[in-house]
Amino acid sequence: MSKEVHSAELILRLYELRREEKMRESRAWFISFFPESVDDIMKAMIDAETSAKYRMVTSYWDMAASFVNRGAIDEEMFMDSAGESVVVFCKVQPFLDDLRTRLGSPRVMKHLEDLLMRQPNALEMLAARREQMKAWMAARAEMARGV
Repeated sequence: MSKEVHSAELILRLYELRREEKMRESRAWFISFFPESVDDIMKAMIDAETSAKYRMVTSYWDMAASFVNRGAIDEEMFMDSAGESVVVFCKVQPFLDDLRTRLGSPRVMKHLEDLLMRQPNALEMLAARREQMKAWMAARAEMARGV
């Protein structure tokens, strides 16, 4: 089996895992989560309703990135199909250093950070995605209000 076929199979398996019911609920919650500070992230991590959701989504994408970083999945192929990883990381990235300090854990989301920061114009890409997500969520809220 070629490396490309193997990578495609692993990417499809990761996709299947994202379809699991609790993961879908967690991803739906995370998409509307816009922390404004490390305190917002800490609250999400300790709140009974959001803790598991936050941890499930962030640890999933960090795990997936670790497969890429270790060579189990082709990086370019992964990046072609894993745009959600950028959405997740862009929300946490501005507060990551403070989060690691608060948690006493320098490895928090390290695999995902390493992967995404290797991408061309990484900081610009993350900032643009943050703004794009805010605009989409604002549009969604307007639609819900019937505007």
